[in-house]
Amino acid sequence: MQTHTLLRIAGGAVLAGAAPAPAWVGASLRATPWVVVRRAGRRAGSIPVGVRGAARAQRFAAWLQPQDVLEAVSAPQLAQRRAWVGHARAAEVPALAALEAVATIMAAHALQGRWGPAGSVAFELASGQATASAHSDLDLVIELGAPLAVTAAARLMRELGALAVRVDALLETPRGGVALAEVSRGRPPYRLRTPRGSCLTDDPWAGAVAAA
Repeated sequence: MQTHTLLRIAGGAVLAGAAPAPAWVGASLRATPWVVVRRAGRRAGSIPVGVRGAARAQRFAAWLQPQDVLEAVSAPQLAQRRAWVGHARAAEVPALAALEAVATIMAAHALQGRWGPAGSVAFELASGQATASAHSDLDLVIELGAPLAVTAAARLMRELGALAVRVDALLETPRGGVALAEVSRGRPPYRLRTPRGSCLTDDPWAGAVAAA
């Protein structure tokens, strides 16, 4: 259950939160019973997940037992499905329309099977619920077990930056997530997002030093 993976569940009753769930959580999950794995440490074998509501400010952190997951779809699996091809809303959502071009770019960088959409675009592709808008950025996840050279990161950043939508790409390393934009500049330290919070590191694929 990697961070960003989308999970289909039976409903809000299977979730446990640190605080009582707001009223919108139950309504949201009845309409679209999907949650996303968030970046946090495990607790008693449970999965940290987030629930999204209709408004941008409506986000709720909760925990889920593995046996309550009905379906799991990772970011790379979404890319492999290519569900954006012929998508009914591609003409009105640039972030959806750009995905085929992103697939071409990733293939040219030998990143097939390692990337996928995240955020509202991923949620829409997995759940079928219209969550992305004409103003949505395109969030991408690229899973890399080995370092990406600064020159390769810079070229990838330029190519994604030439698309007709703002792209926010996150490199997922074995130690956490780091923005492609940071790596492409080649000026450490980089801010690494980990389950224990963010930290600074000169190498996102090696040890990290706690941020001040």
